[in-house]
This record gives sequence, structure tokens and C-alpha cells, in this order.
Amino acid sequence: MIFHFLLFRHTAFFMDEQVDDRLKGKACKTSETDGDRNKPTYCVTDVPPWYLCIFLAIQHYLTAFGGIISIPLILSEGLCLQHDSLTQSQLINNIFFVSGLCTILQVIFGVRLPILQGGTFALVTPAMALLSMPDWECPAWTKNASLVNTSSPVFIEVWQTRMRTLQGSIMVASILQVLVGFSGLIGFLMRFIGPLTIAPTVSLIGLSLYDSAGVKAGSHWGISAMTTVLIILFSQYLRRIPIPVPAYDKIKKLRVSKFFLFQIMPILLGIAVSWLVCYLLTIYDVLPSDPDEYGYLARTDVKGNVVSEASWFTFTYPGKWGLPTVSLAGVVGIIAGIICSMAESVGDYHACARLSGAPPPPKHAINRGIGVEGVGSLLAGAFGTGNGTTSFSENVAALGITRVGSRTVILLSGFVMILMGILGKIGAIFTTIPTPVIGGMFMIMFGVIGAAGISNLQSTDMNSSRNIFIFGFSMFSALVIPNWIMKNPTFLDTGVKEVDQVLQILLTTHMFVGGFLGFFLDNTIPGLICKRELSQWDFLVNAGNKYNLSCNQCVSVHAQGCCCRVMLQLRRALDEEFHVVMWTF
Repeated sequence: MIFHFLLFRHTAFFMDEQVDDRLKGKACKTSETDGDRNKPTYCVTDVPPWYLCIFLAIQHYLTAFGGIISIPLILSEGLCLQHDSLTQSQLINNIFFVSGLCTILQVIFGVRLPILQGGTFALVTPAMALLSMPDWECPAWTKNASLVNTSSPVFIEVWQTRMRTLQGSIMVASILQVLVGFSGLIGFLMRFIGPLTIAPTVSLIGLSLYDSAGVKAGSHWGISAMTTVLIILFSQYLRRIPIPVPAYDKIKKLRVSKFFLFQIMPILLGIAVSWLVCYLLTIYDVLPSDPDEYGYLARTDVKGNVVSEASWFTFTYPGKWGLPTVSLAGVVGIIAGIICSMAESVGDYHACARLSGAPPPPKHAINRGIGVEGVGSLLAGAFGTGNGTTSFSENVAALGITRVGSRTVILLSGFVMILMGILGKIGAIFTTIPTPVIGGMFMIMFGVIGAAGISNLQSTDMNSSRNIFIFGFSMFSALVIPNWIMKNPTFLDTGVKEVDQVLQILLTTHMFVGGFLGFFLDNTIPGLICKRELSQWDFLVNAGNKYNLSCNQCVSVHAQGCCCRVMLQLRRALDEEFHVVMWTF
């Protein structure tokens, strides 16, 4: 591993192909029109000073922590663990540990870009669909805190049985991702998965979790609204306001430096302030002490002595919850989530390369990245996180904010997450966050996920009635069909229990319904490529100027709806220069 660490400092992707001469001697591959202000201060192969590495590694951890801790908190309801805070803390430790391990694997052996790995919401929806089936629905007594004895063998078997089924389903489904990645099939699949497939799929990940957000926020709307307002205030209104802090260097000696605190950790600040307010309201008995009264869950002493009961150090290992079992319905549902995760990761790789000053990742680097993500999901299933791993888009955006694209920083961030996963008290502290504070965070997080999915349509011509129909019909159907199936669970009766379970999970998973309809309609309804994905068109128009194909000619041809001939000419010209096929028509 030490050899690999020394080696990857000097190569971007460990490419088999020869590096283009125009890239030699350039630390950062950025467009000449971008200007110096868009160039990263530290590129992929650079190593910042040790103190800056530590600071930025912790920053990346804080950027990702909100999304990471949300996953076990959501899954705890389906696993019947809503009243077992100690086990929730162990799940948080598990997912931090595996996320750190997968980050290190991705940076060293995968796509080899500064991209952080964490849990994926794409697997939360099918997992909750599996756990909400009649065979796996939590017994009524597990929902009553006064009846739950978390140390009883009966209760332990109730939640561990569900966890083992979830583990086995994730492990089997992740093998598909490993095969798709290392076999190179991802490139073939991406020819058919466009923005009109990705947009409804990703959007519905966030929209389908509205019930979980509403239940938690509804435990005290005042506290949850305060949390939401604080996060909005810090992330949107105050993000460009610096905090003066003392700094020292050898040249300028003691000086005042600008620290953009609100831009770096708005979610953490919002949670911390709301948490403090809840603590003050608790010690002064402003909040009710009766569990049946509205607002009780906003108290900070609800979780009892979970912090004192948690061990200082906890070590996770494969099979911690027992031998995983496999559910056919669970495997099929998880595969649907993994396909969505793969498509999203490919986009993250390209965005990460652009922001970190690296050349666009070649096909074999993308294949390795997807393959390593599959290995990460396999490890996540084996270690018992109840989830898989994927690239974290939030941390890709952080590269553009900090202008530090060094892999060393992300590698160190992986070690920080492993450390946080070992410290048992850390996971226990996170479980004591009041429920309405979590609900306020969910309001922001799930809304952003929904908007991020819709943003994929920016590369598509939305003036086209074809595209409007595909997106609108896919989204609306994905809300109607799962809702109706959940209200009429006995409608699906083929006589074969396994088939009924598979159909039940697929048709109650919003993102599968929306993604499948978008995929089918986008690939069967006739439409020009330049209408379906304008990002390709924009690229080729810019390239046309270089090859003496006037912009006016391109625009007029595009207006006539006959762009394919010009695109073919550009493709041939690009093939001759770069020796690669940029687009396939």
C-alpha cells in the first residue's frame, strides 16, 4: 500500500495509454478560457502542507456526515430499532468505518480521483420497501418504548433477522455492480441511460422519503422549522461572509485570515445550534416531560444514558449480526437502486476530474471506479451497515469551493472516517440528536436530492414536447402507482409468493417506476440526439469552430433538425486528432 501511495502521487489515473503531449508539464488540466480564478490551488497529484491536509480532511468529513448519519437513522424504523439508540449508534459507527475504508480503496485502486465514498440513498428506498412488506413489518410491541427490552433475545432476533436479509440482498446485488464495472459494461449501458432516465430516478429518491421527513419534523414543528431556517441561513445567505481568524506564516508572520465557516459546515452548525436550544429548553423544563405529549421528542434526555452505555471503542467485522440471508425480492429491488447509483457516479467522476484539475477520466478508470464501488457495497453489506456505498456529490462540490483537488486530502479523510467509526462514543452522540432537529435536516437534504435530480435536465432540450411528456409522465406515474399498490397490497396475486414479493417491491419503489418509464420512453420514442442531450450538441458546436464549421452553420442545421451530418463530420475530425471516439451515434 505504501508503494501505491508513492506511485499515485505521480500519475492521474495510472493510464495504460500514453499521456497527450499537451498535458505534459501541466499540473492542472483546465480550459484556457476558464481563467486563473477557476484553476485549483492543489491538483490531483499535489500534496498540500500537512496541517492543511488535516484541516481539509476534517472538512470533507463534516460535509459528508449529515448524509451518512441520515441513512441508519432512516433504516432504524424499518429494522424495528426506533427505540434502541445503542444499536443505532453501532450502525452509525459501522457506516462511517466502511465509508472510510471504501474511500481509501477508491482513491488508491479505483478511479483514483479525490472522490469521497459514503452511503447511498438510492438503496434506502428499496430497502424500506423490502422492510415494509407484510412478512417483515415490525411487530406492534416494538413500536412501544415501554414494551421494548433491547437486551432481550426476542427483540434482538427481530431486528437482526431483518438486518441479515438486508445484508444478503445487498451483497448479492453488489456482485452485479462489480461485474458491470470490471467488465466494462458500464460504457455500453450509459449509451441508453440519458438525462430523461436519470432525472426522474434521482428526484424520486428524495421525494419518496417525504413521509420519514414529515414524521420526524412533525414531532415538534417549531424546532424543525428553526433547524431548517438556520441551515438555509448559513448555507445560502451567510455563505460568502468570512469569519476573521488569526493565522501565522513565515512570510507575513501573525495576520488575520478569512475563514468561510458558514460555507464549509452549514448543516453541522444548524444542527449544533438547534441541539443547544433543545438542551436549554430541556433543562428549564419548557418542553413536556410526558412521552404522550406533543414536543416530548425535542428533549435531549429522551435517549437516556446511551452515551454513557456506549463503549469508547467499537470494532466492526463481517457477520457481526450473524450469517446473511438472501431474499429474491430484496436482491431485485437493490439492483434497481445500484443501477441508479452507477449512473450518478459516472457523472460525479467527470465533475470531480474537472474541479480537481485532472483530464477527463478514461474508460478504464471509470470501469475501475464502478467496480470498486461494487466492492465497497459488498463490504458494506458484509459489515452490516444496511446500505451500500457511492460517490458523494456534496464532497465533489466542496472541491470547487476549496479549490483543493488533492487525492492526499481525500485519502486522509478516509482515515478520519475510519477513526470516527471506531470511536463508539461518537456514534452514540449522534443518536442523541433530537428527533425534530433530524426532521429539519431531512427537509433540506431530501429537497436538495430532488432538485439535484431535476438539474440533470439542463443538458436536455426542455422546449421539446417529447421530453416534457417523458419526464412529466414518468414522475407522475412514479407517485401514483406505488401509492396505490401500498394501499391495495392484495392486488398483486400471481399465485407464486416469490413473484408477488418481487413485483411488490419494484412497484412500490418510486425511483424504479419513474426510472424504468423514463428509460423505456426515452429509448423508444423517436427523437434527435441533439434534442435529447444538448450537452453533446454544445460540445460539438464549440469543436465545430475549431474545424472551420461555422457556428451559424451549426445553429441553422440544428434549427432544421438535421444535426447528425455535422456531428458525424466533427466526430471524424476528433477521431483523427485524439484517436478516440468521443460520441457514438
